Amino acid sequence: MPTPRKYPPELIERAVRMVIEMRPTGPGRSGIVRQVGELLGVHPEVLRHWVKKADAEAGRNTETTASATARVLQLEKENADLRRLNGILKAAAVLFAAELEPKQ
Repeated sequence: MPTPRKYPPELIERAVRMVIEMRPTGPGRSGIVRQVGELLGVHPEVLRHWVKKADAEAGRNTETTASATARVLQLEKENADLRRLNGILKAAAVLFAAELEPKQ
């Protein structure tokens, strides 16, 4: 027989919803989890696990921050520029190689 749950599903759902709603306005994620956990009488690590599980089920990736997204966009732009410059250098190399070949 499975062990009974310590927290009812309604409390779990409410706690997770509160953390998700407070994310954009509150301090760091751990601060929000701690605040909500203290308010509802849930250990912060347990609540963090619930939120992480809910994020995974909903397809949210909270690890990707705005700065990481901006960095990825910057790197993609830089990559495109380097590919364009590489194409120019290859074309120049072909032209220079053609000039070095002796004409008959």
